[in-house]
Amino acid sequence: MDEKTVEVFDGMTLLEFSKRTGESLAVLQSILVDVGETVSSEFDAISIDVAELLAMEIGNNVKREHTTEGLQILPRPPVVTVMGHVDHGKTSLLDALRNTFVAAKEAGGITQHVGAFVVGMPESGTSITFLDTPGHAAFSEMRARGAAVTDIVVLVVAADDGVMPQTLEAIAHARSANVPIVVAINKCDKPGANPERVKNQLAAEGIELEDIGGNVQVVEVSAVKSTGLDKLEEALLLQAVDMDLMARVDGPAQAYVVEARLDKGRGPLATVIVKAGTLESGHHVVIGCQWGKLRAIRDMVGKPTERATPAMPVEIEGLKGVPMAGDDVIVVESEKRAKMLSEGRTRKYERDRLLKAEEDRIAELGKREAESEEGVFRVELPIIVKSDVQGTAQAVSDALRTLNSPQVFVNIVQSGVGAIFQSDLARAQTCNACIIAFNVKCCKISSAYARVKVFHHHVIYHLLEDIGNLIVEKAPGVSELEVAGEAEVLSIFKVLGKRREEDGVSIAGCKVMDGRVFRSGLMRLLRSGEVLFEGSCASLKREKQDVEQVGKGNECGLVMGDWNDFRVGDVIQCLERVVRKPKFISSESGAVRIEC
Repeated sequence: MDEKTVEVFDGMTLLEFSKRTGESLAVLQSILVDVGETVSSEFDAISIDVAELLAMEIGNNVKREHTTEGLQILPRPPVVTVMGHVDHGKTSLLDALRNTFVAAKEAGGITQHVGAFVVGMPESGTSITFLDTPGHAAFSEMRARGAAVTDIVVLVVAADDGVMPQTLEAIAHARSANVPIVVAINKCDKPGANPERVKNQLAAEGIELEDIGGNVQVVEVSAVKSTGLDKLEEALLLQAVDMDLMARVDGPAQAYVVEARLDKGRGPLATVIVKAGTLESGHHVVIGCQWGKLRAIRDMVGKPTERATPAMPVEIEGLKGVPMAGDDVIVVESEKRAKMLSEGRTRKYERDRLLKAEEDRIAELGKREAESEEGVFRVELPIIVKSDVQGTAQAVSDALRTLNSPQVFVNIVQSGVGAIFQSDLARAQTCNACIIAFNVKCCKISSAYARVKVFHHHVIYHLLEDIGNLIVEKAPGVSELEVAGEAEVLSIFKVLGKRREEDGVSIAGCKVMDGRVFRSGLMRLLRSGEVLFEGSCASLKREKQDVEQVGKGNECGLVMGDWNDFRVGDVIQCLERVVRKPKFISSESGAVRIEC
């Protein structure tokens, strides 16, 4: 059954919770006793954290509602996500806005993480929070997360390249999140730039531009020449004014994890954007299944700060583990409550994970049975993924799963963050897996783990190419018959039997017109395009000598199994069994697939 989602709020009574979930009061009270909470009657108020724990224990999902009654509501800066196709100049545009050189330092010249930072606008003196998302096809989930937390999407399209696959995907993400779009046509300084063509392409995709009476603003810019940036700033602030962005400043913070990583000296770190309230150092937080007491809060230039207000991106430390990118951050009143909520979420996560694993196992079993009936053999390629940040680890895992094919099943055994240690090598050896080290280091590999393959990569498309080639190598291939050569019958010779004429043998005098004819191949006789016989070759001679094969342009004598009715003009095909391997296909947009 699909899980029910229950809306909970601080101060709701146990009776109200019972009505919303449909669970009896007796069951709810017994759960409260088990977790160390007590209520004297069904009319007692329970905290929002206890309400979530109760919902999880009875198998429901939770949506938290926060009241703004009596709290201070103030205008907040807009959160702007920059999206678009790979290499269309998204990071270069942001570099021009904040006078930095991030793009020059990126591996392969492409963004592979979600970056968050605040840019002070020189013209108006206000600030805007920007999210920079990757444009490569493999990072679709990162772009979706960027659209989910943003107020405005800046769609960057190169004037010399036009609308591309990830441009269309970015439009779809913005529409699904119901977020307004501002189009920035970049690289207008290039000789081949054609902004009008880009506008026509966007209009054809349903983007209602201001030029044709719509409400989507279009700005022509050049990140290299730093032209048009003032107009882009004006367009973003105008859009923000129309949206009247407000948020409560008081009360517990609500935040959203943009990225998470494991630092060698500081432990688990998470980049978060505060949506409402104020996040302060010393707060107890629960993020997904992880919890912790905030030891330090730093802004995006690394400067320590005591608090983070709405729309402010910060990096927090003090967590017990690395959370997942996309998790919500909630503030709780005590360490005991944080532990209790984290343990409850962990139990629910494990329960859901096991149910999903069982469903996947049954589906995979059914698929393998169907394939075995069809004679298709499928091998497994176990992979362990380790990356520098959680979001990239998820993106790499998702991209590798797209390389599944009817012949090779890509099984992501483990996905995590941090360097590769002996325990990872031991696990890889146990399950015969290879390890992908994406932007992370590997410990010294001892002779005991010499057989473990470790792929070190910093650029996503190089990684996908390597694994794609490995899949092609491991694939069993499909066995099929292929025409190796053709010969034409020019004359017929009959060798009479010793006792009866019927026991004689017909020899086809042939000339090989194409390819080669060999004795071990399967022979097929065609007459006027119709197949009359298929069988083995009983004898193959050239100039009275037995030979194994005859090449193109040469003549030979050929005897086919039980067939003696040759005619001049017949065509004899020699068939050989070949194993057809799948192919690794990579498109210009960065999308990859295995073609069988």
